[in-house]
Parts: sequence; structure tokens; C-alpha cells
Amino acid sequence: MNSLNAMKLKEAIKSSGITMTMISSRIGISRESLYNKIEKKTEFTVSEIVKLSEILDLSTEKRDEIFFSN
Repeated sequence: MNSLNAMKLKEAIKSSGITMTMISSRIGISRESLYNKIEKKTEFTVSEIVKLSEILDLSTEKRDEIFFSN
């Protein structure tokens, strides 16, 4: 189970200026699925984390803070 820091992810999405619809489309999942993952109802797959990191231009450190925090 990944330990998502939802607040940091929401901040990264907000500061990117990219809409949730655009992000979900680029990841290849529905907008509803993206919301469920952010709200920790379901988990991000490794490939989704990689794509999201690219879309949001996250550094390795920032990605780890968001997706692998303790």
C-alpha cells in the first residue's frame, strides 16, 4: 500500500495549473478514478505515479514526499 500524502498532491496539482480532467486524460483514467485515488479510496499504480510525476514536473524528492511519505 502506498502512503499517499493527498494534501501535497493537491497542492502540486493546484500549482501546476493543469485541470483534473486534463491530468486524468493524460494518465489514461477517468476523472472519477483520479479523485478516488487522491481521496485514498483506491491506489495509484506505479505507471500512474510515473505519468503523474511527469505531468506535474515533480522532482524525485517531491514525488517521494507525495507518494511514499511515512
